[in-house]
Amino acid sequence: MKMTPRLAISTLAVVTLFGLSACSNMSKQDRNTAIGAGVGAIGGAVLTGGSTVGTVGGAAVGGVIGHEVGK
Repeated sequence: MKMTPRLAISTLAVVTLFGLSACSNMSKQDRNTAIGAGVGAIGGAVLTGGSTVGTVGGAAVGGVIGHEVGK
């Protein structure tokens, strides 16, 4: 049973590294859009109690705000 947490942590570390390397060639505006979408998704999920519609709506609104702030 000790193998499952170790495997989960290793998988999370690899996914995080791939995710961070994917952002290396982004422009400042692209990064702001991605950050806005992530924050918006979290905010939407929290405000609606984990609703899918709230999460997606929050991501969309956050992405637009992040895109506009990056200009």
